[in-house]
Amino acid sequence: MCASKLNRKRSPFSRNILWAATIPLFLTACGSEDVFTGEPPLIDNAQCSTTGQNQQLLNFMNDRYLWKEDMNANVNPANYDSIYAMLDAIVAPQDNFSFIMTEEEYQARFVDAEFFGFGFGLRDRTDLGLIELRYVYQDSAAHEVGMRRGDVIIEVDGVSMETWYNRIASGQATWVDIFGENSEGVERSITFRKPDGSLFTETLRKGTVEANTIMATERFEIDNKDVGYFVFDSFVNRSETDLNNAYDQLIGVDELIIDLRYNSGGLVRVANQLSSQAAWNNVENEIFLTFQYNENYEDEDYLFDLGPGIERLNLDRVYVLTTSASCSSSELVINSLSPFVEVVTIGSPTCGKPVGQQPDQICDKIVYAITFQTVNAEGAGDYFDGLPVTCSASDLIVGDWGDPADPMLAEAAYHLTNGQCSAAGAVGSLRSIEAEREPLTEDPILTKWRKEF
Repeated sequence: MCASKLNRKRSPFSRNILWAATIPLFLTACGSEDVFTGEPPLIDNAQCSTTGQNQQLLNFMNDRYLWKEDMNANVNPANYDSIYAMLDAIVAPQDNFSFIMTEEEYQARFVDAEFFGFGFGLRDRTDLGLIELRYVYQDSAAHEVGMRRGDVIIEVDGVSMETWYNRIASGQATWVDIFGENSEGVERSITFRKPDGSLFTETLRKGTVEANTIMATERFEIDNKDVGYFVFDSFVNRSETDLNNAYDQLIGVDELIIDLRYNSGGLVRVANQLSSQAAWNNVENEIFLTFQYNENYEDEDYLFDLGPGIERLNLDRVYVLTTSASCSSSELVINSLSPFVEVVTIGSPTCGKPVGQQPDQICDKIVYAITFQTVNAEGAGDYFDGLPVTCSASDLIVGDWGDPADPMLAEAAYHLTNGQCSAAGAVGSLRSIEAEREPLTEDPILTKWRKEF
């Protein structure tokens, strides 16, 4: 659980989360390889004083920041009491993405794919007085007691969620009161209801959760076609192996549905791998994307690369399920494949993050300031309003992954069968789709992590 309140630029985790290892290649949400170079920083020297860190941040931003022409230049590093405050003071007005985390925090989340908690992602339903489970990580406390996507939490420690929501609204309780501090031994009694109406009350104990990035892999027969389907949750180091395992299970499929509805982004090289494995015959030796930097640096092409991938499906068409939570590297998959294969998007428009970060280490902090924008092989990018969908569908949670009643999966099946959107799925027919989209106020990865417990 992320017990502390998040600031857009501040560390998104409480200090007792467990962390570990090294920074990988490009992230559209975060990062570049070989950030940790040379000797470990001398934390107690003048360079790592508050003013020293602030000055290093200013130097980095003047050199690498994509929007450096819009940056606040009238700042004195000695006037800010933390590197976080310094970043807040100098970023461009349009920047909702730059942030800072500690080295330990980065290493656990992006490299070890770990967090400390019960092991589920939630959606608040204050209107219904309950919590919907969007996903449950394997080998977590929640998974072990049988909690799955589609279940709803109705009570915690004998108190109804409706009462908890009322207490939060009146300032009498916080999420820490509901689910506890991030500490070993913290337990909660949770009552949850399955889609079939059955009720369970189980005691969950917090612990380190290894976050699998493939939530489900299925094969369906749709219109006499063998259709592969996998749910992909985040682009981190572990994802390379998780993707290979998913593709191994989908050898020989005629069509592919990639579910990125909650995938807020991550490593660009993993987005490249996913795309290359899906359509290698069509993309080999082609440009996956071009990195566009500020005036200090030249543009850089990045080719499709199978990387560590084993299986390749060589498809001419892919379906991608998206919501406003599909960001960054998820958007790269769509935008980069579009010049070469048919990409049918189902759901609601993506979040709109065609920019990314290559992090810089400053003492024991990792700075994720926006350093590049991306365009595809045809020069298309700049989708700050999100990528549109082919067919509209609502993210209504009806059961576990792969449930045929899932509106997004059902709309994909309709298009596969009929070659067009259903009447309900015609773009613009779902009045709630645009209403579901909220303005970005922080990097989407931070938003996602705040919803995990």
